[in-house]
Amino acid sequence: MTTDLNEIDVLFVAGFGPVMRDTAISKAFYKDTLRLPLKHMEGNSDYMMTDVDVLAGVKHFALWPLSQAAQSCFATEEWPEDIPVPQGWVEFEVQDIEKATEILIKKGYQLLIDKRLEPWGQTVTRLLSPEGLLTGVTITPWLRSDAS
Repeated sequence: MTTDLNEIDVLFVAGFGPVMRDTAISKAFYKDTLRLPLKHMEGNSDYMMTDVDVLAGVKHFALWPLSQAAQSCFATEEWPEDIPVPQGWVEFEVQDIEKATEILIKKGYQLLIDKRLEPWGQTVTRLLSPEGLLTGVTITPWLRSDAS
C-alpha cells in the first residue's frame, strides 16, 4: 500500500467536548441536566470526563476548563488576548504524529504546540481550526485497540 505523504491518516476521534469559561454552569448543564456519566479526572477537580467507551459512540468526552486549555497550549492559565478563545475542542488520533504535524506546518497552519508529551501520557499537536475549535492530532496509547 502506498501512503500519500500529503495526507494525514486519522484513525478515529480521540475525544471532544466544550471548553468551559464557567465551570459551574457547564457542569450543571452536562452532568446534572443532560445526566452524562461524567466524573472528575483524578487529581483535577475541574476537568470532568467519561471513561473510555462509557458513552456510546464516544472514546472520550470531557469538559475542559479554559484555564487548563491555556495551560496546555501556552503554559499559563490565561488565554492570550490576540488568539480567539475556543468554544470547544476535538482531537483526532493519527497513525503518525510526526507526519501529521509536518503536513499541518507545510499547509500553513499556525500550531499552538508541536508534538508535546502531556503529563497524562498523550502526545499532541494543537492548533485552532478555521471555525475556532481547539484541535489536536494525537497519539493516545490507552485509546488504541492495540494497547496492552
